Amino acid sequence: MSQRPTALLFDWDNTLVDSWGVLHATMNETLTAMGQRIWTRVEAETRIRASMRDSFPILFGDRWPDAEKIFYATYERLHIAELRACAGAENLLGWAVGEGFYMGVVSNKRGSYLRAEAKALNWTRFFEKLAGAGDAARDKPAREHVEAALDLNWLQPGPHIWFVGDTDIDMLCARNTGCIAVLIRPQPPVAGEFLDCQPDHYFPDLNALRQALANR
Repeated sequence: MSQRPTALLFDWDNTLVDSWGVLHATMNETLTAMGQRIWTRVEAETRIRASMRDSFPILFGDRWPDAEKIFYATYERLHIAELRACAGAENLLGWAVGEGFYMGVVSNKRGSYLRAEAKALNWTRFFEKLAGAGDAARDKPAREHVEAALDLNWLQPGPHIWFVGDTDIDMLCARNTGCIAVLIRPQPPVAGEFLDCQPDHYFPDLNALRQALANR
C-alpha cells in the first residue's frame, strides 16, 4: 500500500467535472462541419483522450486548424452553461485543502477554458496551479505538463504524488512521471485494459478516494 501522498494532481474532465455531454455535442458539430460521420456517445467517451494538437491532425489531416476553430467556437458557446461538478468533488477538494495537500490540475483542455471553468465553480481557491493544454511544451501524458502543475522549487514528480484521472492517458502520465496512478470511474479496470500503465489504486468515485486518503 502506498503512503499518504504529499500532493494530489487531478485530471479535470470526467474526473472532477462531468463534461461528456458538452464534449460529445461539440465534437459532433465539428465532425458534421468537416463532412465526417458523427460519433455515438460511447465512441466519444472512448476516443476523446489526447489534446487537440495531438489528436486533430490525425482526425482531420491538413484541415485540422479549420476543425480546431469550429470546435473551440462551439465549445465556448456551450461549456459554462453545461458545467457540472462530479459527485463528491467539492467535498473532496475542500477536505484536501484542510488536510494540507498540495493540489493541481493537469488537463488536456485548453488552459484558458480550464481556468474559466474553475473560476465559474469557485474552485480556483483549491488549487496551486491549473495546467491546461498549451501551458507546457508538451501536453499530457508528457512530463512537462505535470511539471507545469507543480511548484518545482520544492515539489518534483515522484511517488509522493497521486495522479488522479479516469482514462488510460492519465495512468500513462502517472507512469511517465513516477507518480502513483489513481483511477476514478464507476467501472473497475479489466484484465489487459491498461497494458503497461496499470493503476496503482482504483476507486469507484471521489467519495471513496477521500475515505482512502483519510485512512492513511
